[in-house]
Amino acid sequence: MRKICVITGTRAEYGLLYWLMKEIQNEKDLVLQIIATGMHLSPEFGLTGRQIEKDGFQIDKNIEMLLSSDSEVGVAKSMGLGMIGFADAFSDLKPNLIVVLGDRFELLSAVSTAMIAKIPIAHIHGGELTEGAFDDSIRHSITKMSHLHFTATKEYKNRVIKLGEQPNRVFNVGGTGIDNIKKLQLLSKKEFEESVHFKLGKRNLMVTYHPVTFENNTAQQQFKNLLTAIDKLDETNIIFTKANSDTNGRIINQMIDEYVALNSNKAAAYTSLGQLRYLSAMQYIDGVVGNSSSGLLEAPSFKIGTINMGDRQRGRIKASSVIDCNSSIEGIQCALNKLFLPSFQKQLHQVKNPYGNGGASKKIAEIIRSFPLDGILKKIFYDNC
Repeated sequence: MRKICVITGTRAEYGLLYWLMKEIQNEKDLVLQIIATGMHLSPEFGLTGRQIEKDGFQIDKNIEMLLSSDSEVGVAKSMGLGMIGFADAFSDLKPNLIVVLGDRFELLSAVSTAMIAKIPIAHIHGGELTEGAFDDSIRHSITKMSHLHFTATKEYKNRVIKLGEQPNRVFNVGGTGIDNIKKLQLLSKKEFEESVHFKLGKRNLMVTYHPVTFENNTAQQQFKNLLTAIDKLDETNIIFTKANSDTNGRIINQMIDEYVALNSNKAAAYTSLGQLRYLSAMQYIDGVVGNSSSGLLEAPSFKIGTINMGDRQRGRIKASSVIDCNSSIEGIQCALNKLFLPSFQKQLHQVKNPYGNGGASKKIAEIIRSFPLDGILKKIFYDNC
């Protein structure tokens, strides 16, 4: 019986891991272990760890690591606290393999500790680029410490191999978020409106904006520009989902609260919608605005447009439904005008999601069940030059 330890620190990441956790839970040859950390344990970010338990999972370890500060110093200290917590957790749980997804700083603490503890690591969504955020460096660092790799596109698979990883340990499985779209019974419009206590309008946008962590103190001005641009829209309701615990994330969340307080007739904000309500909303909105990865990974499957601001997601593979713009008021307004053009809306029906059609979770579960782990820790650099 292999003990597979899944580590999650954010609401978005948990949503992408949900069906994989179900597959592991239902696999007779695997034992699921869960470590919750980061925002899952924070009242400020919605205590989303409760949702994990509500979904029928048992959390084996909670690792408190977030400090109240979202400064560079605060984030770095949080990473240190995380390593202390993960060291004790791994010593107690003794997993045969840990599974992480993405590029959050909480996960860098986890995999660094697992590497020292000689625990094999499986990494999901490696090989991607987000050149405007330090997540990019974290993701590639996790790749170099990992032993099994599950990528979302062929291009990302090739990039992981170029980083020196053995090709027989790199598997292109597609995006795990597509499984939610295919498997969840999404809410009707009435059910969604009742669940969020907010009425949709003639036109509707979902706004999610996170700080660009490789830039110094730009979050406030950039988000102010975004608010100015969307405030000029006629007959358009706005659903905000709040920022993560990144550097300066609290500035954005405060600005959201202030905007909603002044515009409660057309705007609402949520710390965490959860996957069901978030994906249900995508059925009824006209587009996603901001710099969240979900606008690139999941929105194309709903045949809706995405306005991708600034550099945070620079380098990711994008569907034709994605409109890139700079963070100026004029740039955002130009992108909004394009989003609502009848010609652009018409071509959205033909959009294909480059991250696949689902099934990633089942593929990953089958591989981590059967892939030989003996001798996997000693990696040989694959020099393909």
